[in-house]
Parts: sequence; structure tokens; C-alpha cells
Amino acid sequence: MSSRKLPKLKIGDLEAEIPIIQGGMSVGISLSGLASAVANEGGIGVIGAAAIGMLEPDFKTNFKEANKRALRKEIRKAKEMTKGIIGVNIMVALSDFEELLLVAIEEKADLVFLGAGLPLKVPFEALKNSSTKVVPIVSSARAADLIFRYWAKHYNHVPDAVVIEGPLAGGHLGFKREQIDDPRYSLENILPEVISVIRVYEKQFEKKIPIIVAGGIYTGEDIYKFIQMGADGVQMGTRFVATHECDADVRFKEAFVKCKKEDIIIIDSPVGLPGRAIKNKFLEEVKAGIKKPIRFLWKCLKPCDFKKVPYCIALALTNAKKGNLEEGFAFAGANAYRVDKIISVKELIESLLIEYEKAASV
Repeated sequence: MSSRKLPKLKIGDLEAEIPIIQGGMSVGISLSGLASAVANEGGIGVIGAAAIGMLEPDFKTNFKEANKRALRKEIRKAKEMTKGIIGVNIMVALSDFEELLLVAIEEKADLVFLGAGLPLKVPFEALKNSSTKVVPIVSSARAADLIFRYWAKHYNHVPDAVVIEGPLAGGHLGFKREQIDDPRYSLENILPEVISVIRVYEKQFEKKIPIIVAGGIYTGEDIYKFIQMGADGVQMGTRFVATHECDADVRFKEAFVKCKKEDIIIIDSPVGLPGRAIKNKFLEEVKAGIKKPIRFLWKCLKPCDFKKVPYCIALALTNAKKGNLEEGFAFAGANAYRVDKIISVKELIESLLIEYEKAASV
């Protein structure tokens, strides 16, 4: 690409001015505040839907209804604050996945990002009759092919774009522990494989299917590198945590500013997946076998056996979002230690654009 300016990102009839998607960080980290700020700068802002009902007073007693109500409110609030593009991230592994997906469609979210599982059986009629675009999040070409093949066969349709999340991402990872540091599973290696899978479906359905990369994207130079490799856009989570507009408590953001490289660790989540987080006393106690009392007795994630787990991950992440890191912890990407201050979304995006142009002019 000869242009030194960031290309636009087109997903169907949606067009973002810049090809940057803010990662949907659930349990209250990215809500309407952060999502609308990113959308106002020309990117795609994303509300994280998992455990969003924590904002509602009846969350403990009526968690499914609280989740639906809170998601509805946040999408409406975001739309009042921006004319830009707003998406919702919904984990397939959630026990109320379909209910939340239907709320996002009803509220006319521009896109839904579906990760943490394969979005095969979806309320397709509702999706088909809506303007909401569907973007699965995958960590391999095999997973992308499975989803697209299933959709082609059962719905005679395919998703509108795809996000590939590499092993440097924060939160739950779609990799086995031994794959995380294996160069064969790096984003640089997965991207060409996914491109070759997606090209087949582009040809079959005669439509452009943008490919977005995620996990460890930190600078404008990183964005330039992946766009040169054939990606259409990037998704960034960690960078947007340390912004004034991020919806988490300032103590949560400060955990990113203060952490060192050796503080970024891989943990075993209670739901049986590895995850990347910032080391703290809570996680050290869990590792030492100290069981945290579980007060919440609902099953928010399908794979969770809450009678046996050492702690409730939804509760721990809720506490952290509120700044109570003694009783919780922060998920974070591999580059979180590089964060040195809290800035505005506008400043962050401007710095990424400058870095991109600099990389493009070399």
C-alpha cells in the first residue's frame, strides 16, 4: 500500500474511518463511555456483554434479566453519545448467550463480536432480518473454516468479517498452555492461514470478508505490519484500558500503569482455559490453594462447575472493575507492562496514527 494514511475498514455497508476496533472487555471494562469515545474518533467501539448486569441492583437475584436490561441501557447510552459504529462482544460460552445476542439485534447494534466458543447455532432468522453484522473471534484457521463451513451449509450465508486473536491477548485464550509461546501459533503465522481459508468463502459468496487481527497489537507500527501482511484492521484491548474514558475504576487502570513485564502471567481460569492477567495477591493466594468463598450461585459460563471452582471469576472480575483488587484481578494483554500513563482515547488514536505514518514512510 503506497498510502501512508490508515485505510478505512469496511464491513458490509459499515465504514469506519480508521481500521481500529476497541476490544470488547467484559465485566464492565468497556461500556458506553469507552465504546462511544472510540467510535467518535472514527474507530469501532465495543461494549462487553458478559456480566454487564453487575450495574443493576438485582444482579445477584435475577442475573439474566439484569444482564439484558443493562446491555439494552448501555447500547442506548452509547448511541446517544456517538453517531459512530458501536459493536457488542458476546461470549458464546455464556449461559445467556442467545438472550444477549437478541438484545443486541433488537437495539440495532452495528456489529456483534462472538468469541469464547464457536458461534454455530445462532438465531439466524433474527440476524438475517436485522442490519447487525456478525463477526466471530477465532484463534486458528481451523476454527474459522468450521464456522464458515457450518454457516454456508446451514444458513447459505457466512459471517460478515472475522477476528483472529493470537496468543498475546489478554483474558481467556483459545490456546493450550504449551501453544502460547510456540512461534508456530503466533499471530504472524496464523494470519496467512486464515486469509487462505476466508478467500474461498469470499469467492463462493461473492463478498469481501474483512480479516481483523488481535492480541498483542500495541503500536501504529504493529498496525502497519499486519495491514501489509493482508489484515484489513486490528482489534486492541489493553491500550484502551489506560484511557480516561475506559469504564473501569482508576485503580484498575493504575494496575496496568504500575505492572512490570514479569507481572504479566498465565493463569488457569476456573472455567478450564488459560488466561493472561496481572499478578497480584489474590492470584497468588488462589495459586497457593486458598479457596475464595463463592457467594454467587448461578452458572454464567456454560463450562463452569461452580461447586468445585476455587473462586467465582465473574465476582473476581467485578471486584477488580470497581477497583477492589484485593478481592479480584485484572486480565491484561502481553504488552500491558508497556503502558506508562493514562491518556485520552483521542491522544491514543492520534499517537497510533503518527506511528503508522512513520512506519509507512520508511
